[in-house]
Amino acid sequence: MDAEHYRVRDFLTRTAQPYEWHEAGSAEADALLQSLGLVDPTLPVFVDVEGTLTGATVEKIMVAWDGRHPPKQAHYDFVVIGAGPAGLAAAVYAASDGLSTLVCDRDVPGGQASYATRIENFFGFPEGIGGAELARLAGRQAEKFGAELQLMRGVKGSKLKAHEEPVELMLDDGSEVTASVVLAATGMDWRRLELDGVDELLGHGVYYGAGRSEAAQCAGQSVVVVGAGNSAGQAVLNFASKMARVTMLVRGDRLEKTMSAYLIQRIRQSPLIDVHLETQLTELHAQGDEAGAVTFTDAAGKAETRPIDGVFLCIGGRPHTDWCPREHVLTDSAGYILTGPDLVTAGIPPDCWTLDRHPLPLETSRVGLFAAGDVRHGSTKRVAAAVGEGSMVSALVFTRLAELGVTV
Repeated sequence: MDAEHYRVRDFLTRTAQPYEWHEAGSAEADALLQSLGLVDPTLPVFVDVEGTLTGATVEKIMVAWDGRHPPKQAHYDFVVIGAGPAGLAAAVYAASDGLSTLVCDRDVPGGQASYATRIENFFGFPEGIGGAELARLAGRQAEKFGAELQLMRGVKGSKLKAHEEPVELMLDDGSEVTASVVLAATGMDWRRLELDGVDELLGHGVYYGAGRSEAAQCAGQSVVVVGAGNSAGQAVLNFASKMARVTMLVRGDRLEKTMSAYLIQRIRQSPLIDVHLETQLTELHAQGDEAGAVTFTDAAGKAETRPIDGVFLCIGGRPHTDWCPREHVLTDSAGYILTGPDLVTAGIPPDCWTLDRHPLPLETSRVGLFAAGDVRHGSTKRVAAAVGEGSMVSALVFTRLAELGVTV
């Protein structure tokens, strides 16, 4: 699996874009290249109604889709950092209420939810809905109400001055915008596995995330999924549905601690999924430039080595808060942002708090900066909960705007 090819497939899958993938050298690929008049082009070749790209990358595709333009305004009433369920819900309601709204995300819409093949316990969807499809629809809805989405362009830094002044945000491309109110809905990054060989093989048989785009490519192959949360459970079921043989490595002693019951039941019913409890991945073995085998060890110290075609690490995350200065935004010991009542001790707000009132629900220790979803201390790590928190912030924005004397 070429790393850049994987990245393109992952991008198309997690943006809910239907596509067909033809491996180089196959009859289908040769026929397509011949019909396009291409001889030995730089791969991958990306073909859609807009034209043909050779040596396609995610960035080139975004440019072709006109998705890399700078922000349209210098100042917004409301800027949402993160286009996961919390951020998109906030954008929908804020924009529908007339606020100038900008959403920035360094990744595709959906956050962790975009890795979910099907969310079956989301309110109102008895048949379930794919995480990427849910995000696509939410993004379209936000844009319908006038929100501006800047995707694959995150916030790399911020300046939090006096509480009555706008927040300054620096985007990845060098653009700068200011906002009267900001929502941090940045979610989590995949937690890195501290194991020799991971960095060298990343993108070459070892991947962070659920590997939705690779399931069809792994039909009949052997893969390892490390993790025990819902994202890991959905991943193993997705691989098994494409007839891959799956080894699932779980550090804990039972799946019930971290995974929904409906996923556990299906995993136990699948003959293609081999679950190893109290077991950790202890060694990666390279075969040329690719991962070729793994060794895993159980709690008793018994080690087993198996040949594999891919390793997918779904081991939870750490909050993405690198963009905000910690002297203004207080976090817990794990880095999750503290909000509302969690900032108040014995009726006293933190020393950095500058107003007579206490922080609003979901407001951080910096006045006018809110947090919602997975990045927030105490969040329940559920899509529906994130949507609820984002919706709640969109109402609290007006309280803050009134304090600033802003009329909408």
